[in-house]
Amino acid sequence: MIGSTPLAKAELRQLDAEGRNTIERNTWVKVQFNPETLKVTFANQLRTPDGAGDQSGTAARQFVGAGTTKLALQLLFDVSAPQPDGGTVDDVRRLTQKVAYYITPKQQGSDLVPPQLRFIWGSFQFDGLMDSLEETLELWSPEGRPLRATLSLSMSQQRITAFAFGQAAGAGSGAPGGVPGGALAGTRPLAQANAGATLQGLADAAGQGADWPRIAAANGIENPRLLAPGQLVDLSARGPRLG
Repeated sequence: MIGSTPLAKAELRQLDAEGRNTIERNTWVKVQFNPETLKVTFANQLRTPDGAGDQSGTAARQFVGAGTTKLALQLLFDVSAPQPDGGTVDDVRRLTQKVAYYITPKQQGSDLVPPQLRFIWGSFQFDGLMDSLEETLELWSPEGRPLRATLSLSMSQQRITAFAFGQAAGAGSGAPGGVPGGALAGTRPLAQANAGATLQGLADAAGQGADWPRIAAANGIENPRLLAPGQLVDLSARGPRLG
């Protein structure tokens, strides 16, 4: 009999206030059924310059604010199916309340904010805050207990980042995600160019001015003195040393 490969289950994990390291393992949630689809949305804040209506042709739009990355997905919970921890449950809300934990604001200094959250499933990783959570109770016992629920949730981060790859993508690469230095690919946000920005300027602002030729090579930038407004640059990428 051929052995079967264990099925990777998606998880929700709490992060520290800086959104870097996982904390409080007792709050982590392993999903009962993996989602069928994940929807990732990227958005920039753009505007048309004042007076553009007086110009001929189509006016160029300028990048004016931070981008946003969003994740939307659905999770199904059913008390009649095997539970991730092997226990038994008579009310599905005992399972879904663990997910609702991540949309409940917590005291953080002088502010109330939801916990930082990581959704991870195999090689897919998304860090951010939970924006919304909708619970649909679909099946009821004769005693009036909900037995099945569908959760529709969305997460967001106030920046546009390269994709992050979990451990499943880095096997045999010598470094997780195949990134020099052992960092996960996509854990550093991409820099966004404003109108008139140069690659040298972006690199200088990040304290990496000496490496701008290698950054240009890694990002395929032919003219580092002329970046398009809103262009994304991975300042953590490096091409081969020149000379």
